[in-house]
Amino acid sequence: MPSTSYDEKYAYLEQRIDALKTNKTGDERQTEGEVFDRKTLMTIYTFMKRGLIDKVHYPISTGKEGNVFYATDEDGEPVALKIYRTSTSTFKRVSKYVEGDPRFKGTTGNRWKFIYTWAAKEFRNLERYYEAGLPVPEPIANDKNCLLMEYIGEEGRPAPQLRDVAMENPTEVYDEVVSFIIDGWRDAHLVHGDLSEYNILMMDGEPIVIDVGQSMTSDFFNAKDLLDRDIVNINRFFKNRGADIIDPETIKEEVFAPEDENDDDDSDEEEYAEEEEE
Repeated sequence: MPSTSYDEKYAYLEQRIDALKTNKTGDERQTEGEVFDRKTLMTIYTFMKRGLIDKVHYPISTGKEGNVFYATDEDGEPVALKIYRTSTSTFKRVSKYVEGDPRFKGTTGNRWKFIYTWAAKEFRNLERYYEAGLPVPEPIANDKNCLLMEYIGEEGRPAPQLRDVAMENPTEVYDEVVSFIIDGWRDAHLVHGDLSEYNILMMDGEPIVIDVGQSMTSDFFNAKDLLDRDIVNINRFFKNRGADIIDPETIKEEVFAPEDENDDDDSDEEEYAEEEEE
C-alpha cells in the first residue's frame, strides 16, 4: 500500500485545523507558522490517525513556551492540545528545568530534543499529580512537542485564571491550593516551582493547577527553595484577596511531617525510583 505524501496529509489537516484555513491576515499567518511547523503538523496528524483528536479549533491561551488549543475528539468531546514552541528562545528558557531534573539526567542534543523532553516532562508531571488525586487536567497523550490533556472549561469559554475570579470564600480556595502544595510534595513527590494566580484555573468554584512543566521532584537540589517561592506567591495573592493566611513555617511543618506508620509512601518511593531509571 503506497504511503501517504506530505501534501495529502496537509490537505487532510487543512480540513481539520482551523488555523490552516484561508482568509488569514499576515500577522495571523506568521503566528500560526511559528506554531504549526511541518514536524508539529505531522505529530497532530498522528494524533488524528490514532483517534485521539478529530479537529483543532481555536487557541485558548498563548504562553512563552507554547499555545493551547481547543480541540475535539471523534465523539465531539472537548480536549486541550498544547503545542510547545520550538524556537531558540524557548529552548533557552526550558533547558535548565530539563537538565536539572534527575529523571532526565544526561539529556543532550539539539533544541528539538530538549523541547520534546520538556513536553514529556510536563506529561509525566501531570501523570504524577493526577494519579495522586490532585486537581490537574487529566493527561491523555504526548508525542514530540505536543501534549493532549483534559479541557478545563465550557465550550467557547475556557475556565478563567484565579486572578480574574471574584471568590465567594477566598479562605476556602486558599486552603485547597495549600493542600495542593502539601499533597503535591508528600504524595506526588513534586514541587510546582512557579505556582501563582496565573496558572491556577477556577472551574465550578474549585482550583485546577496547570503549567506543571517546570515542576521538579522533591529530591531536586533546590526543591525547598522552590517550595518557599510557591508558598510566598500564594500567600501574597490570597492575603490581598482577604483570605486567612497560614504562616509559611506551619505549612512547611505539614509538608515535612513524618509519614504515618500505615502510610504506603515506601511503595510510592519505589515506584518513582523506577520511573527515574526508565
